Amino acid sequence: MALRLGLLLLLAAVRRSSGGEGVPGQSPTTPPPSPAETSAARPGLGSSPAPEESRPPETPAAGPTAPTPDPGLASSAAPVSLPPPETPAPPAAPTAAATTAPAPKARAGPGPVPVPDVATLCVCDLLMAQCDANCCCDPDCTAADFSLFTTCSVPIVTGDSQLCSQKAAIYSIDVAAYPPKRIFKLVDQNNPSIFCIHATNYKQALSFIPPEMPTSQNFDSLLTRFEGVTFSAESDVILNTEAATQNSSDANETARYEYGVPIQTADGFLRLPAPLVSSQCTDANPAGFLVNQALKCSRMLNAGNCNTTQALSMLFYASPSILAVPKSSQTVNVTVQTITVQSLNGTRTLLNSSDVLLLPMFLDDQVCLNVVLGVSYSITYTDAGEITDAAVSFVLGTINTVLPIQQSFEISFTQVNTKPVPLSGNPGYGIGLPLRAGFRSPGSGIIQSTNTYGQLTLLRSSSNQDCLAVEGVRTPVLFGYNMISGCKLRITAGTQCQLLAIIILNILKGQHFPEYVASFGNSQAQDILDWVPITHIQSAQQDLCQIPVSFEIEVKWTKYGSLVNPQAKIVNISATVITTILAQTNFRSERTIDVASSVTFIDVSTPAEPGYKARPTIDAKLPFDFFFPFT
Repeated sequence: MALRLGLLLLLAAVRRSSGGEGVPGQSPTTPPPSPAETSAARPGLGSSPAPEESRPPETPAAGPTAPTPDPGLASSAAPVSLPPPETPAPPAAPTAAATTAPAPKARAGPGPVPVPDVATLCVCDLLMAQCDANCCCDPDCTAADFSLFTTCSVPIVTGDSQLCSQKAAIYSIDVAAYPPKRIFKLVDQNNPSIFCIHATNYKQALSFIPPEMPTSQNFDSLLTRFEGVTFSAESDVILNTEAATQNSSDANETARYEYGVPIQTADGFLRLPAPLVSSQCTDANPAGFLVNQALKCSRMLNAGNCNTTQALSMLFYASPSILAVPKSSQTVNVTVQTITVQSLNGTRTLLNSSDVLLLPMFLDDQVCLNVVLGVSYSITYTDAGEITDAAVSFVLGTINTVLPIQQSFEISFTQVNTKPVPLSGNPGYGIGLPLRAGFRSPGSGIIQSTNTYGQLTLLRSSSNQDCLAVEGVRTPVLFGYNMISGCKLRITAGTQCQLLAIIILNILKGQHFPEYVASFGNSQAQDILDWVPITHIQSAQQDLCQIPVSFEIEVKWTKYGSLVNPQAKIVNISATVITTILAQTNFRSERTIDVASSVTFIDVSTPAEPGYKARPTIDAKLPFDFFFPFT
């Protein structure tokens, strides 16, 4: 028993000696510190502590290595003799690798570029290669410039204020020093908000990347990035394979037409000439799918090129076959719907047959026949984005090649199994859009014309001012635009008064003057209450010869809805025929009378007053015994 207890005590002593717990009389194995380390550890001796960056790395001392004491010895070992301390070498200058931050770990895929240092940012540096006054972060300023500063116009420069933690560059002027000098500090700034951004991978970060200018070396890469309808600024996004990209893009293009995508034909795109910079026509404008357009442009003609210019011929607009879907073999032929011929004085005649092909041709040295003055496309499509039908209407005219001509182009889209109902606003009318009008038959809704610009029209003035020559030439009434037009009528001897009055009234009102006008730009034909009847005002004297000389349309509208986004609503419309009394003796000789037509829009809105429709009330309910025991 005693022997076992002695062995246990001996093992305990050995463990204490090997674990570092000193036995009385035993010296430690750790070498004493060098004088340099002793002086650095004692700030009271007059030497300041060196920063960690400037401390030299510890190197093993030259000479034999001190022997490690045997943990099995229980007796005290002799102290180990160390070599004399050497004079410490001056600290070496830190290398660039030691001062820079450690490189981030490599990861798969593209990553964001490092955020620029706020110490290099300066928002008040406006002058190039010059020192800006009181701009303490301007790198062009010297110590002599800082001595003249009174304050720092930008005392602190930070990045995004929504970040949780970021560096902040603080600038100030020490006015107590002589001469005054700038003080710069780079501190860590923390955002106390709980909704701060912990990390961001925004590529541009704190700096504004200047746009990359196209050169001969980078032109192909820029064209690949920005040639589409939409583009991505992330140039470092790498797709898996180019083949996958090509296959996916082809699949999307051949699937269906999308909004704004150019309509493709067998030889390119469906062209819709339009003015580019000036009013001159350019023939390189493609028509976009589901984009209704109405364009006008002018075209200069040279003597002798009337029959050689493609943009003046019907074949240029009716010959190409439209692809049903992009990049497909299925085509849709463009059929000619109507052809209207306009004479040299402006009179228009609708041809009975649209199967004829009228090509431009010279009548003499200055007059050319069958020149395209107007083109109107009508495209029918399905809800799957496929074009099923295409029609075109032409206006061919006789022109004088000495003067420039004006051409008009329109395109509209109608879905299959639906009626085309063009809108002039949603819900209220838009400025410059045509008024929607129509007729009403008993037991049905409003019947409208498919031509939005031909529902409510006004007499159009001409250069020769002849009323009989401009009959049938009309212009649409546009919301918010006050217009006036007129012509002159020559009365010859033997003209009957009643017949003359009917002719002038038809010239002023047109062939089909509507009965109703829509209150809103999106009023539905079946909602009769959303349509305003046109009130006709005319004198009732029948015994005298009254000749209409003026036709005035007055449209009263009001602002409807909220104060933030009021909508234009038509509340009343009237058509007034002003006549003049002519004696029968005036018809025995020739004379000329002036005929005028006008439209006026009047805003009858009451001044808007913000407030509640009814004062709010408090619906408070108390228990029946709330006032117990007082009641």
